[in-house]
Amino acid sequence: MTMHSDGLTLQEAYLSMFEFIVELYQRTKSDDLGAILGDLSLLEDGTTADPAAWGDWLRCVEKARRGGVDASLVITPPHP
Repeated sequence: MTMHSDGLTLQEAYLSMFEFIVELYQRTKSDDLGAILGDLSLLEDGTTADPAAWGDWLRCVEKARRGGVDASLVITPPHP
């Protein structure tokens, strides 16, 4: 995975994640993704529509910084 040497601010990272979900939603029209986007949308004062969303985001950022996120693809055989 290629990384930028300049890094992203938390705001830039959040907006990047938001845009990624927007693009997935545009392709899939998934109601679940639409609901997530609604919760993650920013209000005029800069807070998230779901008050807990920013705290959840920060918790995930810290988990990733500590190396606690495993994004490896794991394929499990279907159950009979």
